[in-house]
Amino acid sequence: MITLGIYLAFTIATALAWNFWSFMIFRVLAGSGIGGEYSAINSAIDELVPARVRGRVALAINSSWWIGTAAAAGLTVLLLNTLAVDVGWRVAFGLGAILAIGILFIRHLVPESPRWLLTHGRADEAEKVVCQIEDEVRKTHPDLPEPEGEPLAIEQRKSIGFIAIAKHVLEEYPGRGVLGFSLMASQAVLYNATLFGMVSILTTFFHASKANAPLYIIPFAAGNLLGPWILGPLFDSVGRKVMISSTYLLSGAVLLLTAYLFHQKLLSAATLTLCWAVCFFFASAGASAAYLTVSEIFPMETRAMAIALFYACGTGVAIAAPWTFGKLIQTGSYGDVTIAFVIGGVIMAIGGIVEILLGVEAERRSLEEVARPISAVGHAKPAVATAAR
Repeated sequence: MITLGIYLAFTIATALAWNFWSFMIFRVLAGSGIGGEYSAINSAIDELVPARVRGRVALAINSSWWIGTAAAAGLTVLLLNTLAVDVGWRVAFGLGAILAIGILFIRHLVPESPRWLLTHGRADEAEKVVCQIEDEVRKTHPDLPEPEGEPLAIEQRKSIGFIAIAKHVLEEYPGRGVLGFSLMASQAVLYNATLFGMVSILTTFFHASKANAPLYIIPFAAGNLLGPWILGPLFDSVGRKVMISSTYLLSGAVLLLTAYLFHQKLLSAATLTLCWAVCFFFASAGASAAYLTVSEIFPMETRAMAIALFYACGTGVAIAAPWTFGKLIQTGSYGDVTIAFVIGGVIMAIGGIVEILLGVEAERRSLEEVARPISAVGHAKPAVATAAR
């Protein structure tokens, strides 16, 4: 609620910006809310969704971002071409704020995580939430199966210090840290460079209309949406390692092929957009799974912090990608832009290779089995083999 409120407040402020620097400051502050949302949303998905479908649900929800992107692209063309130049963009930001207000009310329907309640000394509330969920499910599935797995005793604490969490993660899961950073950074470079440079490429090299160029984002968004929705179930059945590595490697290969076709001047605005859509059909599934990965392979006490850390580090590495790509586009050189495509494809391939080497088979396994909670006590068997770490 707080992170969404921050986004809402500063999106409204953006619509009322009075100069360039006020606009930039409000976007930075709105972005901080978005960053917090990633942690909150992915934590909620992991902790409230059954293990057997956690992958497909996470991919479907994360990729739903592209429904808004497609709608925004269409609205951008409409608003900026029909309203006064100093009004249309303000209305666009205002519409985003209105949607956020609606979601604030919907958030009241989402229960607090029983896992979080339990580890923070609120066992009675945790039990109440679980009972409510079970009562709702029994309306359509009267015979609920008995819980599987070995019970864990949890030492309830109000909080666990950051130093204790960091020490535990560094000692127990160093390989997983490398994996999380690699997956998040590689997809961030690809997305930041391509999405923010897409319209510039179409207008610079293919002379697409600047007024209507955002419409090309719609088929691009469709590829990003369909990939996770179609491939999502395979992340639960075939497995995380196979699917994440495959989607990263395939998206890198398609982008390298696109680079070749672009350099040979064999593409048009439409066919380049089609190539992007195919590339990001796979890349979107892999990127959504990257958020899933960093949220499920660490102990539950560190989950939100891990998402925030790897999201921030990955985005930080990619922060120069749009600027660099933009400078290459401005040269008007097919060769320079081809280099940018190649870099993006190679970086995605590297992410796929790291997944092959360090990936964790987390499909259809409880979060406590994938990573033993820091606050667990007793003699429960180790959750993960040393090799998997």
